[in-house]
Amino acid sequence: MLISTLAPGGQISQGPDRLSPNQKAAVGRKIWQNECAGSVAGLTTWNAGEEFPSLGIGHFIWYPAGFRGRFSESWPHFVDFARKQGALIPLVARELHSPWNSKAEFQKDFKGARMCELRKWLSESVPLQTDFIIARSREALPKILAAAPASEKMRIEANYYKVSSTPHGTYALIDYVNFKGDGSQVAERYQGYGWGLLQALGGMKDVASGHAAAVEFSASAKRVLSRRVANSPSARGESRWIDGWHHRCETYAKPI
Repeated sequence: MLISTLAPGGQISQGPDRLSPNQKAAVGRKIWQNECAGSVAGLTTWNAGEEFPSLGIGHFIWYPAGFRGRFSESWPHFVDFARKQGALIPLVARELHSPWNSKAEFQKDFKGARMCELRKWLSESVPLQTDFIIARSREALPKILAAAPASEKMRIEANYYKVSSTPHGTYALIDYVNFKGDGSQVAERYQGYGWGLLQALGGMKDVASGHAAAVEFSASAKRVLSRRVANSPSARGESRWIDGWHHRCETYAKPI
């Protein structure tokens, strides 16, 4: 069942808050598949070329003490969200900074008791993680409209509601914010160009609401990510990720 509401301007909008329980569970499964190939082992990951671990179905970033990267650190926000929901949080997850300072330390501890406990908790709290990711998506629209050029605000908002008018379009918006952020932070840009939801919505061609909007959002996200790789520092070697990123974006054009 598609639960919808009227968005500004009279457009029909699904929206992240109006997913049915089954649709929300499907979104969580797809994000887990996107980030971790649906595996429990993938719930605790340290990607090659990165300076931090990524945890949970959304691969929430957790910085070691003393490190500050250009990407928004999401793990502490998830832990705070889980605490407010009354979740029993493993001791290691309550630490202020990642207890692992390097990938070598992380891999050495991969089969240790504390990381096994952490993975078990993460595998059992997928609905909670899904709720957190949906909450981040809900907060994204006002942030991107505040950051958008005045001349683009109405078009970007209209595109958001066009995309959100189907369950798979809503999944696309939820997943992309978790995947590449909302795009409002100046620090999250290469050569002045961002790659978040703001840029993906802003780069869309004019299409009708519904499935066509989800397809165009998928295409725009791929263009934005290709531009990111082209503008990225060569030392990061981001070209190795582009095929996987594009494949992920292609799921936005398919029903969930």
